[in-house]
Amino acid sequence: MKKTRGFTLVELAISLAIIGLLLGMLVVPLNAQVDQQRTSDTQKHLQVIHDAVLGFAVANGRLPCPAIATTPNTTAGAGTESRNTGVVPAVCTNTEGVVPWTTLGIAETDAWGRRFTYRITPEFANDPVGGLQATFTLTDNGSITITNGTINIATNVVAAVVSHGKNGVGGYQMTGTQIAGAAGDELVNANADNTFVSKTPDPAFDDLLTWISPNVLKSRMIAGNRLP
Repeated sequence: MKKTRGFTLVELAISLAIIGLLLGMLVVPLNAQVDQQRTSDTQKHLQVIHDAVLGFAVANGRLPCPAIATTPNTTAGAGTESRNTGVVPAVCTNTEGVVPWTTLGIAETDAWGRRFTYRITPEFANDPVGGLQATFTLTDNGSITITNGTINIATNVVAAVVSHGKNGVGGYQMTGTQIAGAAGDELVNANADNTFVSKTPDPAFDDLLTWISPNVLKSRMIAGNRLP
């Protein structure tokens, strides 16, 4: 009778190496699919934010104020507008923070678990006064500019919203801590000024943006009888 021959150590090692290589080839496409799904989910949520901000404006005659970015979500009042209601008209305490998710009734973070940076033109977020239906008029324009890093894509923008993408640099976590390391165009989106960059993602830039055009806002306000 012939003796049963098993695998040698060398053969086992080669087999394991081949299996590891095949698994590695599967993991890379799987990771790419996960990243693609998270990007898609975040883009959908940016649209939800865009619509929620416009809906809030029609209902209240103004844009929502940003929430304080550094407040942990375990703290009372996290995600609500940061406003000074002790003056007339009430005004925003900050022109930039994060999307006030509690006020708007939407999710706090993007698909990577970071909050959305949110900047406004303050004149569009003050309370209406003197019986006016809106805090701004048809001739008012915003102060925010959107570029692709070289040329302007949109000017006179009234509000901008940023997801800081997969790497998250410049964005705020649910603990209220900002992720350090923003550089280049990603730093432009995290330095709290009126200029933002929106372009095709690349290895050095994975931010995703949406913004509120003054013309879109005004048309919604007219349709809602907030502007003449």
